[in-house]
Amino acid sequence: MIQTTGQTKAFLALGAAVVLWASSFIVLKFAFQYFDPMVVIFGRMLIASLCFLLIFKNLKNIEYRPGDWKLLLFMGVCEPGFYFVFEAMALTYTDASQAGMICALLPLMAAVVARFTLGEQLTRRMVVSFCLAIVGAVVLSVAAEPTTTASNPVLGNFLEFMAMVCAVGYMISLKKLSPRYNSWFLTMIQAFIGAIFYFPLLFLPTTTLPTSFDPFGVFTVVYLGIMVTILAYGLYNYGMSKIPVGQASSFINLIPVLTLIFGMVFLNERLNWVQYAASALVIIGVYVSQGKSKNPKKAI
Repeated sequence: MIQTTGQTKAFLALGAAVVLWASSFIVLKFAFQYFDPMVVIFGRMLIASLCFLLIFKNLKNIEYRPGDWKLLLFMGVCEPGFYFVFEAMALTYTDASQAGMICALLPLMAAVVARFTLGEQLTRRMVVSFCLAIVGAVVLSVAAEPTTTASNPVLGNFLEFMAMVCAVGYMISLKKLSPRYNSWFLTMIQAFIGAIFYFPLLFLPTTTLPTSFDPFGVFTVVYLGIMVTILAYGLYNYGMSKIPVGQASSFINLIPVLTLIFGMVFLNERLNWVQYAASALVIIGVYVSQGKSKNPKKAI
């Protein structure tokens, strides 16, 4: 009973996290209308870091081991570090709904890497489903047409794919660290590393510093800092600490559907019929990967 209750809590935490993550695609599109992408990302990390400073002393269950700083640093550099750089650039070239579909590849990518780094099972069925999802993602990008909100969807979708590569690095690192560290402590480390990582980027020639602060623009950054950087990551880190990487990453499958719905409701985004078909192929590939193999001995 205790194990079932713990698993239920993990599922609820993961579900809430992906809803918040899906909403971040929409909020980012609004935020970029008011501030430079690098300003938005640094702002959300700074807000999250300041919030964590208020509760730092209350974080417990921390068991540092020599050399852990390398893994902690790698985790933070992967995500939020380079992850948000790629995602911010991606959303300047593609629609939020298309970027959300690329996220569907993450569970399969994580499953492959977890097989070789964590020893988790990877079946042939999962490999086939991975290929299906890749084909769907490629078709989704090629069939995309430039719009006022997606000037170069092929480039944008590729950049989002690179963000997923960074996300895999974060997931594997977090899974290795979670037995010894409180999930909220790991979230705090991500926020601190993110703030330090992005601060120099504010002074790049390509970064436009704000000269005014629109109230709604500020609200979007605060939302991203508190609801996404702190709450969503904290909940996801908690859920992943309780169940296997493959099982936890499967919740990412919900992001494309939720992002598509949010994009249609809040941004009036639409896909053409080829993209809907490609999206379905991505979802089918991900769904197939979650089924149990009839012959579990056929593991790779």
